[in-house]
Amino acid sequence: MPEFLRGALLGFFGLVIGIQLIRPARTNPHVDQSHTLEAVVFVPPRVESILQRACSDCHSDLTRWPWYSNVAPISWFVIDHVDSGRRHVNFSAWLRRDTKNPAEYTRERFQAICRQVETQNMPLTSYLLLHRAARLSQSDIETICQWTRTGVLPN
Repeated sequence: MPEFLRGALLGFFGLVIGIQLIRPARTNPHVDQSHTLEAVVFVPPRVESILQRACSDCHSDLTRWPWYSNVAPISWFVIDHVDSGRRHVNFSAWLRRDTKNPAEYTRERFQAICRQVETQNMPLTSYLLLHRAARLSQSDIETICQWTRTGVLPN
């Protein structure tokens, strides 16, 4: 093997091993049941099942961290996506300390949730590549949107 190729390969593997030491925190904070979505509004079992399957890994504090979330640099992206998802909508911390008007907050978040699933912006395509069960059917989308609009499920 040419010397420069050997040096390049050793450098590459050294870099791959070295970046494993840069480990952002994967967190699942304690869930205060009095602050969850379910504490504020009724979540029918059908909706809860859809939210669990397609949304909760990134939008709750009950993330099921996959094996690849331990491998840098992939872990950096996964952790960033979860942190960002929790900042936008967190079913485990629906009522945050800064929520002054829970009804208005819920109305705004529900509009955003419906809009995101209707336009197929959520779940993220990158998430669906490895989590096929999270894919939303048209029926799932209609169920979520009807619930967020009226609190009533379609027949």
